[in-house]
Amino acid sequence: MKILIIEDEHELSGNIVTYLSSDNYLCEQAFNFQDAMEKISLYSYDCILLDLNLPGGDGLKILDETKKKKIESGIIIISARDSLNDKIKGMKTGADDYLSKPFSLPELSVRIYALMRRQHFSHSNILKSNNLEVDMLAKTVKVNNASVVLTKTEYDLLLFLIGNKNKVISKNAIAEHLSGDMADMLDSHNFVYAHIKNLKSKIKEAGCNNCIRTIYGTGYQWIE
Repeated sequence: MKILIIEDEHELSGNIVTYLSSDNYLCEQAFNFQDAMEKISLYSYDCILLDLNLPGGDGLKILDETKKKKIESGIIIISARDSLNDKIKGMKTGADDYLSKPFSLPELSVRIYALMRRQHFSHSNILKSNNLEVDMLAKTVKVNNASVVLTKTEYDLLLFLIGNKNKVISKNAIAEHLSGDMADMLDSHNFVYAHIKNLKSKIKEAGCNNCIRTIYGTGYQWIE
């Protein structure tokens, strides 16, 4: 899962990155209004952590912009502005959750997980597709009740594909999801093909056949 942290306090932002990265999230940072607007215009994110007090502009304007552009990222406001009016305005504008500073990093992680579960996986901790089962709390994968050992990248790729089941996902979109804004700096996206190949091989060997379809010249599709 890819997360954008819009927070001008560098130490807090760094602590969030360290904690969430250890929980297998891919994190990117924006420290001011302008950088945040640029990132949400160029890249897609599963979740945005949004501070309201930013150099250069109000975080609520960023929230409003995500709704105007129909950006589907889940949004959690993280702010020292703890007034009821700010919470009401943020939720009415389209935020999914509101966490007042100071907060604990484990609580933030739980809030993110709960949001992702609601948005992509029908409120369940167990994700089932075809004869494959993912326990998202334990981060384990089984096919026909037999364990399948995946790397972190393969696991993230599997969730991304299933979360967009029956949709054709471009190689560029997968590259961005797996490597963030570093994807723009890569000469090619051949690493996407390598991860797709390895994932297909592992789940096929376990008995999940023809789940990942290659759409030549376009991308990949999880078939359910």
